[in-house]
Amino acid sequence: MVVTKIVVAAGYGGPEVLAVQQVDVPAPGTDQVLIDVRAAGANPIDYKLYSGEMGRDPAALPMPIGLEVSGVVAAAGPGAAGFTGALAVGDEVVATGVRGGYAERVLVDAKDVGHKPGSLSFEQAAGLLLVGGTAWHLLTNTGVGTADTVLIHGAAGGVGLLAVQLAVARGATVIGTASPARHDQLRKYGATPVAYGAGLADRVRAIGPVDAALDLVGTDEALDTSVELVADRSRIATIAGFGRAAELGIAALTGADGGQQIRDAARPELLALARDGLVEITIDRTFPLDGAAEAHRYLQTGHAHGKVVLLP
Repeated sequence: MVVTKIVVAAGYGGPEVLAVQQVDVPAPGTDQVLIDVRAAGANPIDYKLYSGEMGRDPAALPMPIGLEVSGVVAAAGPGAAGFTGALAVGDEVVATGVRGGYAERVLVDAKDVGHKPGSLSFEQAAGLLLVGGTAWHLLTNTGVGTADTVLIHGAAGGVGLLAVQLAVARGATVIGTASPARHDQLRKYGATPVAYGAGLADRVRAIGPVDAALDLVGTDEALDTSVELVADRSRIATIAGFGRAAELGIAALTGADGGQQIRDAARPELLALARDGLVEITIDRTFPLDGAAEAHRYLQTGHAHGKVVLLP
């Protein structure tokens, strides 16, 4: 048993409900590892879970926060093997599907742990698997591949930057919407950038026909432009426009729709692509563990251009 600092939501509400507590963490059992956390990825789903919009079960409180981490294996239980092989004390690792990753140490099922490529910093590694798995799910669901042109709305965000790079790696042509300040970054990753706003459909149409569209922002503009430009609505998917997805006949992807299997299977592939330099993780800002509320307020502005990471 070790004592660790951990961030929890003491109630349901805004970032003000977050607090740092000290808790006991047991030694790892069979097929478990204890990770010394070096970096924890912050994601919108983290604050959605304690906001109350996904339920207000009092039994879930205090709620440990954080779904992905990178760090070093501090202890390994019998039979501990991750999705990249056997795990041992001292291994540098990345994990997703974690419960309570905003912590100094966290106990994780070994099946959710993989070896961190040496080419990735801990900050980058902590921001890869969750957004990467989501991007992979979107591209798989819409069948994006060689010779396709895909329109990605919100291409400069955390999921968007991975979706752009993964689509390019698949041989697709990418058109990405973003504010003009982010256009050079999208060009760097091989996308043709366009500014969102009035006339978006015409600007995209001037570049060329679109075979598929990924909506990462959920605005009416993104949804309406997608259905206007893509003939086959089975090749349009959203991770944000849930309210209109059924009406428009497009896929709304959550991971709870059978897609988690796709996301899980992508984990070793994502690590291999990152190891080989085919995808890059952009870190926007880092915060200390006791700055989790500030990190979430920043995430909620929608202005993060890349990953937000907590450093214990």
